Amino acid sequence: MQTSKYLIANERDAEWGLTVSTVGYEEIAPGDEYPTHGHADGYYFAVEKGRVLSEYQLLYQSEGEGVFRSAQGGEHSLKAGDMFLLFPGEWHSYHPVSEVGWKSHWIGFRGINMDHRVKAGFLSPTHPVYHVGYSDELLHLYEEAMRVAQVEAPYVQQTLAGVVNHLVGLMYSLERTKRLSRNHGHVDLVNQARLLIRNGLEADVTIQDIASDMGVSYSNFRKLFKEFAGVSPALYQQELRIQRAKELLATTDMSVKQIAYRLRFDSPDYFSSKFKTKTGLKPSDFRAQAR
Repeated sequence: MQTSKYLIANERDAEWGLTVSTVGYEEIAPGDEYPTHGHADGYYFAVEKGRVLSEYQLLYQSEGEGVFRSAQGGEHSLKAGDMFLLFPGEWHSYHPVSEVGWKSHWIGFRGINMDHRVKAGFLSPTHPVYHVGYSDELLHLYEEAMRVAQVEAPYVQQTLAGVVNHLVGLMYSLERTKRLSRNHGHVDLVNQARLLIRNGLEADVTIQDIASDMGVSYSNFRKLFKEFAGVSPALYQQELRIQRAKELLATTDMSVKQIAYRLRFDSPDYFSSKFKTKTGLKPSDFRAQAR
């Protein structure tokens, strides 16, 4: 059994950065025929031959088991709680395990928003499968996409683009968090380090000092921190100091020089340069706007 909706998008919709072409759900019981029928031209495929699409598709297996293969990603066994991403121009094939079946949700889309994420290395056809686990939030998003698609109200494409962005971001976050949490020691170390950095913004505490105090080499500490937080510890520290500088500029009469040295910048000129790079304003101009 499958339910699907196919949509059209105009040139103006495409300028939004992402458009949706299809939303669907299928439930395959053990022993059922696969693939199901009722798909639009260009979407149906024979399992042994596979297919190539001109769009991305993001699929979530809420129940059951299956197999996924792609040209660059290789072969993967799928379990309940897995997602996989199809890429435009990439050969692929997938199917449920006949003796088990599955429940599968999908949404198809294209646009420069996704193209940029692939180009930046956030998503890759060499890593198409994401082990995210069961998620009520994911299911709700797919169900909301189907509801919106079925109604097809004005500006449906913009609404669906928001759902896709939420799905992709949640998938990315869930898998990375799950991977990192396998080693609770590393997670605890990074969380402790973030607290030490926050508490030491106005102290002569370097990132090297924090790594040494925690009994970790600087190179390993930097690698772990960046993997978990998404930025290097030095950049994290600098961003927090800029945020604190904004507070002091807006709420105190301290001079720019006093703030620079209080927050342990090398010099007022260096502080002003970093502040303008981050905010687009000189500290004095920021203070004038904030008051």
